Amino acid sequence: MQYEAVIGLEVHAQLLTRSKIFCCCSTQFGAPPNTNTCPVCLGFPGALPVLNREAVVMAVKAALALECRINPVSIFARKNYFYPDLPKGYQISQYDRPLAEHGAITLSGDGHSKRIGIKRVHMEEDAGKSIHDGFADSDRNSYIDLNRSGTPLIEIVSEPDISSPAEAYDYLTRVKVILEYLEVCDGNMEEGSLRCDANVSVRPVGERKLGTKTELKNLNSFRFLQKALEYEIARQISVLMSGGVITQETRLWNAAEQKTVSMRSKEEAHDYRYFPEPDLPPLAVTEGWQAEIRAGMPELPEAKRQRFCTQYEIPDYDAGVLTTSRALADFFEETVSLGANAKAASNWIMGDLLRDLKEFNKEIQASPVKPRGIADLVQLIDSGEISGKMAKDVFEIMFREEKSPQTVIEEKGLKQITGTAEIEKVIHEVLASNQKTMEQYRGGKKTTFGFFVGQVMKATKGQANPGLVNELLKKILDS
Repeated sequence: MQYEAVIGLEVHAQLLTRSKIFCCCSTQFGAPPNTNTCPVCLGFPGALPVLNREAVVMAVKAALALECRINPVSIFARKNYFYPDLPKGYQISQYDRPLAEHGAITLSGDGHSKRIGIKRVHMEEDAGKSIHDGFADSDRNSYIDLNRSGTPLIEIVSEPDISSPAEAYDYLTRVKVILEYLEVCDGNMEEGSLRCDANVSVRPVGERKLGTKTELKNLNSFRFLQKALEYEIARQISVLMSGGVITQETRLWNAAEQKTVSMRSKEEAHDYRYFPEPDLPPLAVTEGWQAEIRAGMPELPEAKRQRFCTQYEIPDYDAGVLTTSRALADFFEETVSLGANAKAASNWIMGDLLRDLKEFNKEIQASPVKPRGIADLVQLIDSGEISGKMAKDVFEIMFREEKSPQTVIEEKGLKQITGTAEIEKVIHEVLASNQKTMEQYRGGKKTTFGFFVGQVMKATKGQANPGLVNELLKKILDS
């Protein structure tokens, strides 16, 4: 029997507010444990929450970008469960009346597209962080850091429309890029500001009824998401094919052993005993406020990709790469605005620049080569001052020594030789040193032409204009 996977993702994104969702404590990452806390986020009796307006603005931006319908009124609720990193004994979240619903993301590539529905986007507060130390029971200790408790989150819940680990990877990538464009989340999975849970089940191909699902918790990297889903899908198929039954449960990804492991039985909504938060009024987001928020949103990645194709006449592939981050797209546009040919700029940025940034583990914002450097390099090639091959060497020095292309060319003596008389002199010297090969050429062995081109370029240390070398060499050999 053939099986197919059914996957839904729950993405938790920390909002980039300076203070927490219900109090004025800082959201700064990396502060000493339990220092960014107050009676509100510690859950002291009598402390009352006050909603952070900027968190609502950021949440609405994200929901609009994900094509969701903003509900005019949403309700905060208490989600009750007991865990050491939840000091109140409940989490303030949203349940049956979330901020936004019925959105979608369209995945595209290889000439195909697929729409992944977004069931809801709701606001909530983050929990604290448990830190476990030691392995043996005798020396095992657990600690709690409540700095993160109360940090504003949005949870983006997809429909079960994802059918493979690769699609899940693409979906999460698209969500991350959109949130980063909006500057509502930094997308840093290592610091926990973007986290993902996956609900996954399998069913016979053609079956409409969903199978029993398991939830994979806190997948903190794109690679772990894909690997965990691949393992879990294979595990469930193996269980079913051997006559077993899938247990509805929560599982964790064990990166060391490259497998999922059981954590606990899966909770249902009634286990959390949701009820409306009595200390917060309903949240009203009027159409006027929505319009105001929408007006302050930047151009989104898909719209920018389409514009790059039409405005700059670059291939769709190039536009897709260049819009993977807002900073990269801005870098490209600034380079073109400084006079560089768009396709040439795209090639240099996607090729040499991104390769070196990856090698030296640098972000585009910290690039030693700025847009002005790329633009000047492209213009130097176009003007014939240096060849494309020489430009590769110039770029490497630009990147490593943070110098302009003009400075590198001057210091290294790399200016292209374009004088006819100078190149003809070298050609005659090469021909004089290779009389036998010249006679072979003139006797009909035209394949030796490339040999002469190589010898002239070697004699000029690669600085002769290749086009002019070919033209003059052919004229002299055929005369």
